[in-house]
Amino acid sequence: MAEQKSDLSRAFSEDGARKTHVGGQALIEGIMMRGKYNWSVAVREPAGDIYVEEHDLASGRKKNGWLHWPLVRGCRALVESLVLGFKALEIAAEHAFAEDEATGEGAEGAEGACGSGSPARTDSPLDCPARAELASDPSRPLRSEGNASSGDAATIEGVEGGTGDSLADEKGFSWKDDFGRPETMVDALGAQTTLEVVCDPAADAPVGAGCCPPGADGAEPEPEPEKKPFLDQEAEFGKGAMAVSMVLGLVLGVVLFIVAPAFITNLVVGEYDQNTVLWNIVDGLLRVAVFVFYLWLIGRMQEIKRMFGYHGAEHKTIHCYEHGLPLTPENARSFPRLHVRCGTAFLIMVMIIAIIVYTVTPINGLIAAWGVPDGAPKLALVILVRILLMPVIAGISYEITVRWAGSHPDNPLVKVILWPGMQMQYLTTNEPDDGQIECAIAAMQRVLEREEAEAANAAGSSVDAAEGESAASAAA
Repeated sequence: MAEQKSDLSRAFSEDGARKTHVGGQALIEGIMMRGKYNWSVAVREPAGDIYVEEHDLASGRKKNGWLHWPLVRGCRALVESLVLGFKALEIAAEHAFAEDEATGEGAEGAEGACGSGSPARTDSPLDCPARAELASDPSRPLRSEGNASSGDAATIEGVEGGTGDSLADEKGFSWKDDFGRPETMVDALGAQTTLEVVCDPAADAPVGAGCCPPGADGAEPEPEPEKKPFLDQEAEFGKGAMAVSMVLGLVLGVVLFIVAPAFITNLVVGEYDQNTVLWNIVDGLLRVAVFVFYLWLIGRMQEIKRMFGYHGAEHKTIHCYEHGLPLTPENARSFPRLHVRCGTAFLIMVMIIAIIVYTVTPINGLIAAWGVPDGAPKLALVILVRILLMPVIAGISYEITVRWAGSHPDNPLVKVILWPGMQMQYLTTNEPDDGQIECAIAAMQRVLEREEAEAANAAGSSVDAAEGESAASAAA
């Protein structure tokens, strides 16, 4: 507990003198950083390399300046963050679990996956010692093949050789440790993960099928149809899948954090207009409880635990930059994993502001004016008004947490307002390893390089304009 208080106090008291607008998001085995002009994604690939990708960020201020007005800009920022977040997650998933088509089998395939040759990868989570180590303990950084022990190699050989031995058999399956790791769960259940065609050479089987060797009957083997790479197939419906995921995520959020709390509150307190203040307080507390339980529950999954480590790496890297230190894992490691400008504080502020906004909204007047009957119709009206007020709540919360509190972290009132969100960061961040910090630094550097280049271009344009004015004056 003392360590947590120390982290919390450091996040407030050691906020760097160099303020930055750069923010980030934890991804699957990676980090997304967003600046003024671009956003970048750094992902740790299965081979151990860091893949970095960046994209321009168009603000649209010239065409749609009204989207940057107070209150409105909070809604715009929320929608932008959702869209960019899904795009970044898509890039991270594509490279964190990337798979290249195998160019050979046996020793040749193993050398392609883990040897010093091309960084080919397979879909097996245990195709080399580095990935075996990650599968057995995702909290540890990847290590090179040269550091693998002979025991690790023997275990991997047993798994890939089809002997039936597996990591789950060796150490036993645990719901606590293995929940959220599909490959381990499937292996523990003894399910078959690959299909092989079995045939009788004497039977009339097509040449080249299954175990029948090509050309065994003297006929020339027929060329196999060219297979389309998996990632190319995925790209064809990537945008559609992303749109569906966003819609499903929004629907799930509305059900979990609006519909369900309102329904339970109606059962506990009674009709909305009977005791409006109590109704809104109970409803708000239930929303917070559902949110906290949801974060705690998903935080039990190994992949999410590792993602929360990347969240901590993002905070440490931003702290390091704000303190004016070189961006290295050694420097970033010394900073707390909490940050006053984290999006978690924004989400908590949304729930607090919602209680106030819902209480002052004259829903009772609408109920009386329209003669809405008790029961389901009245509850449906309350839920509908809550959904319609979400942009207003997001706008107010953005102005408080991002625009005001983010610019005045030393203000005592800011510490009181941000305290609930800072506490929530203990659930959404973990202490990162150096490999995770390296990813955060790689993404951060791309954003900073772009901003430095834009600043240099702007300075050069100003100098050229000044010289042009001087030349015109001299000529006159």
